[in-house]
Amino acid sequence: MLHKLRWSRPTLFLVLLAVLALVSIVCFMTLGARGNWSFVLPFRGRKLLGLLLVAYAVAVSTVLFQTVTNNRILTPSIMGFDALYILVQTAIVFFLGPQMLVLINPYAQFGMEVVLMMAFSWMLFRWLFLSGNRSLHLLVLVGIVFGIFFRSLSNFMQRLLDPNAFQVLQDSFFASFSTIDPTLLGVASAVVGCVTLVLWRMGHSFDVLALGRDNAVNLGVEYKRTVVIILAMVSVLVSVSTALVGPITFFGLLVASLAHGLVGVSKHRYILPAASLLGVIALVGGQTLFERVFEFDTALSIIVEFLGGLVFIILILRGAAR
Repeated sequence: MLHKLRWSRPTLFLVLLAVLALVSIVCFMTLGARGNWSFVLPFRGRKLLGLLLVAYAVAVSTVLFQTVTNNRILTPSIMGFDALYILVQTAIVFFLGPQMLVLINPYAQFGMEVVLMMAFSWMLFRWLFLSGNRSLHLLVLVGIVFGIFFRSLSNFMQRLLDPNAFQVLQDSFFASFSTIDPTLLGVASAVVGCVTLVLWRMGHSFDVLALGRDNAVNLGVEYKRTVVIILAMVSVLVSVSTALVGPITFFGLLVASLAHGLVGVSKHRYILPAASLLGVIALVGGQTLFERVFEFDTALSIIVEFLGGLVFIILILRGAAR
């Protein structure tokens, strides 16, 4: 009986991460709360929902993108999605004026970002993944080239902007976990929920895809169809996170790498929840510390990106040393 009650290492870590995530959520909702709880709880609850959506969307999209590419260094952000987001924001200010960032319907902006990112991912990944056996180095090169191209267009338009307009635009270049648009939470939750249902039905194929294209085909997976659907869902999740908090480059790499290291296995039924829970701990717990304890507003995104950048450099050096 005692032997049957023993937990495996992945299960033990998932339970531990779940407890830490729950503690982070309770602290975020209650620590330093003053006044009427009927106001405090809904106000913090909306912000908490945004953080949970971002943590889940970034973690799942990064893990699945690494599964499809069969590489643990690549993330959707590194492949040019953040540069495309900045280009969209810059184009709005350049052609319509800085006031449009405030006046534009958030649902219209959210829908436009989703459509553009999905179109970009479709064109890029269909050519790279589905039109023949192209190398991973070509994927990295094309993603970097597109990112540079988008940033060059953005910089060109930014240099032509009025200084006041550029100052308004500059605020959208950096992720902010303390100013989440509450009007987008409903549609973002619905979109993430639909994506989750689609991915749940495909969960049996994730571990097979991690074995590589040839092995996946030999084991009966419809490779082209499966990859197209996963990449479309990844694009939607990335657009949700960027629409809520802004561009995040290395956060997904940070939580995905920690999940692989802590869990110790490559099975997605452990990696996906572990990465999501780590994202919740990092965002909710970190936001609690910086808002309630240290009383900082913008330091969390800087530290998260700094740590994620260190993980990226370490992974590259480890790969080069092999």
